[in-house]
Amino acid sequence: MPVSKHGTPALMPRWEPVRGSDTTLVVQLEQELASRIADHTLRAGSRLPSVRRMAESAGVSRFTVLEAYDRLVSKGLIEPRPGAGYFVRPIASAAPLADMAAPPTALPPQLDVAWLLRGMFPESAAVEISAAAGLLPADWMNPDMVNAAIRAAGRSAPAACLGYGHPQGYTPLREQLATQLHSQGIAANRDQNLMLTAGVTHALDLLFRLLLQPGDTVMVEDPGWFLIFGRLAACGVRIVGVPRGPDGPDLGIMEQLAVTHKPKLFLINSAVHNPTGHTLSAAAAHDVLRLAEKHDFLIIEDDTYADFHPGVPVRLASLDRLRRVVLVGGYAKTLAAGLRVGFLAASPELILRLTDLKLLAGLTTSSLGESVVHRLLQEGQYRRQVARLRQRVDQARQRCLERMTACGLTVPHLPSAGIFVWADCGRNSEVLARQAAERGVLLAPGVLFSPVQAPSSCIRLTVSMADHPKFWSVLQKLLSA
Repeated sequence: MPVSKHGTPALMPRWEPVRGSDTTLVVQLEQELASRIADHTLRAGSRLPSVRRMAESAGVSRFTVLEAYDRLVSKGLIEPRPGAGYFVRPIASAAPLADMAAPPTALPPQLDVAWLLRGMFPESAAVEISAAAGLLPADWMNPDMVNAAIRAAGRSAPAACLGYGHPQGYTPLREQLATQLHSQGIAANRDQNLMLTAGVTHALDLLFRLLLQPGDTVMVEDPGWFLIFGRLAACGVRIVGVPRGPDGPDLGIMEQLAVTHKPKLFLINSAVHNPTGHTLSAAAAHDVLRLAEKHDFLIIEDDTYADFHPGVPVRLASLDRLRRVVLVGGYAKTLAAGLRVGFLAASPELILRLTDLKLLAGLTTSSLGESVVHRLLQEGQYRRQVARLRQRVDQARQRCLERMTACGLTVPHLPSAGIFVWADCGRNSEVLARQAAERGVLLAPGVLFSPVQAPSSCIRLTVSMADHPKFWSVLQKLLSA
């Protein structure tokens, strides 16, 4: 019943808790009240019994009632009013949730970057099998190790998540990163050369906003990471593609483009290139730096997949000593994407300006996530995890290549490492991706990895598909049709 003029509580049937049930008393009470609100037994504006009265009536503790009420408040079903108690909130009129969340039944006229990004998140698209995902399956990663580190970090530094933290990021992690980069030939000082970010995409976004103006030209690899193309386009810059081969970019074409367009930046996956899995050779690395010096452009070196490379790969940041090269990396692919921890290594002058921009854009990054990553790096768990994961990825990639050959796909240049295989399907891969999407399979067609969205017969497959028989069955049928 609704509340009276004097604000007396609405009468409601007595609630009988079920003791010894698998469902806690808190959840039982929460579900009971939510059900009564939904069927209008408790109407909008009704005042719930006080915490004390409800506890005495049901024979439970006040803490049980208070926690159940707090849960209902967080769900927007009731609201606390100081000095008056808890009241049922009016339910705002809105479209049914199922209608709002339902994905469109028809595919877009053109399969674009936004379509692929939506499909990579299962909650937002009707995708049964995602062969285009940029992450490995959760059971490949070692969630128990990450969860244990989260608990340990919370116990050892309980105040870490209560403040903003250091503008450049958690100092012990920057110290650990400096040591790690030194061992790989990259001289980075924790205070002068390093800044932590909320992942690689955050690092790239800060760099683009700091270094680029509308109308500038940026050279990218072709094929290359599609998200970069979309982000650069949003900045209003001109994007020109440099063909990427097994050893690195086509240096002849790269120099021609540099002479013609006078680029501000060149973006490169030097180690374990996305999508091909190739790694820059030492000779090509020296030539790229020579061109950057000659034509006065900066280089952003994306190190996202470098930990999948056996040993220490050739890095431009090592050869250049962070004068003209900015190195970005993170832990989403090897540790946990949800932690959103990345890093950026650059010259002291750039780090100072980027730190100011980071503060203006969103203050500091998560000290808790950064302390978790620091703990895993410091204790050696991350190194062991990467070694296990790399072995599993390498084995899966080999099985994936065998299955692809059996289906009639070809791989002109075998990948040296990484979680992707770049394969030729012998037809327009956008058409193939459209046909696969109609069967609940998400493919990443080559057109998305082209900076000018040129038609392509290539597709990018994630190696975790190696042991997914239903995927290969669907792909075989499509290729045989």
